[in-house]
Amino acid sequence: MNHLLGRSATYRRVWSRRDFRLLWLGSSVSLVGDGMTFVALTWLVLAQPGGVERLGLLTVCYTLPVFAGGLLSGPILDRFDKRYVLAADSVVRGVAMAAIPVVSLAGEVPAALPFVVAAVYGLFKMVPLAGFPAAISDLLPEEERDAGNALESLSFGVAGIVGPGLGGVLIAGLGGEAVLAFDAVSYALFAAAALAVRRPLRPQARAAVVPSGDGVLTLFRDRVLVATTLAFMAFNIALGMLIVTGPWLAKTRLDGGPETLGLLLAALSAGELAGAAIAGARAPRARPIRAVAVVQLVAAAGFLALPAAPHTMTVAAGYLVIGLFSAPMTVWAQSLRMARIPARLRGRGFAVLRTLMQATPPIGAAVVTPLLAAGLLAQAALVMAAIAAAPALALLRLRH
Repeated sequence: MNHLLGRSATYRRVWSRRDFRLLWLGSSVSLVGDGMTFVALTWLVLAQPGGVERLGLLTVCYTLPVFAGGLLSGPILDRFDKRYVLAADSVVRGVAMAAIPVVSLAGEVPAALPFVVAAVYGLFKMVPLAGFPAAISDLLPEEERDAGNALESLSFGVAGIVGPGLGGVLIAGLGGEAVLAFDAVSYALFAAAALAVRRPLRPQARAAVVPSGDGVLTLFRDRVLVATTLAFMAFNIALGMLIVTGPWLAKTRLDGGPETLGLLLAALSAGELAGAAIAGARAPRARPIRAVAVVQLVAAAGFLALPAAPHTMTVAAGYLVIGLFSAPMTVWAQSLRMARIPARLRGRGFAVLRTLMQATPPIGAAVVTPLLAAGLLAQAALVMAAIAAAPALALLRLRH
């Protein structure tokens, strides 16, 4: 009980820090918009001829550019003030999202435009994904960083619940183009929040003069960093398969259309929200890497609920399990990385490691699309569970 009360006090101290609070709120609002946007883009693509087959291409456009963007974002974050980098990223992606509703006012939206917008999103996605955790060390003292990491995961969970659910309702009432306009506004708010941060988020002088390639390469000598990164890369392959499977289920196997897709994504995010709150309130009793492996194994079991379609609530329960047990993976592994990555390399380190982890969902999208086109849902679910579970078994054997 004393431990939990102490952790609660830490959360309050973190929340009382104005600059962190502003950046966190701006990021969370933007994430709500992103959750709405994914539902909108998938529904726009599904409305096209051959929409089911094009879902895999949309996912590739949404995720593959992350790799190129991640290679560029790390050095930029280590060279320039993170406030301005985050604001510039928000402006660029906000303009991209606004393109579809603006074009729709003049006539029919070109079939290729949703894919272009998804590609722009993916190219710049790593800027906040690397920039926010890199900023935590500038905004929070060391003893408050675990709580800051948990709050980042909580923002993903809250935004994921609100975004997809609200997006599904708004699509049904206003159309996908209006939802993308909301996301453009959310990016403008994030840019304003980043610029309102008073404390400069400039890199340390010594970080700016360390050669990027040489510094980052040293991280790959750390067996724990390598093993956990590979485990997350594999788990994200399974999530890439799930990204395609969710809209396919809502369109072909479950009742409710976009509202059902919003329900599934909201269930996933609700699990992530609860899992992050638990992980942030209490450190794992076992070795962190063993705890990461255990929760990854349980999360992998959640994929096995997908063949329960057309029973929507059973499928949603599987999504909930995946989110509930994957969130502690993120919180505990990120704290582990902060302890092992030198301070001078955190911008580039988080960019490289998160880029590698975020670059693998397209593999899952490519693997699952032909299985779904052939109606092989049970086989697809087994492949997802196996891919997610295998690296966790390897982590259990790792000694460090």
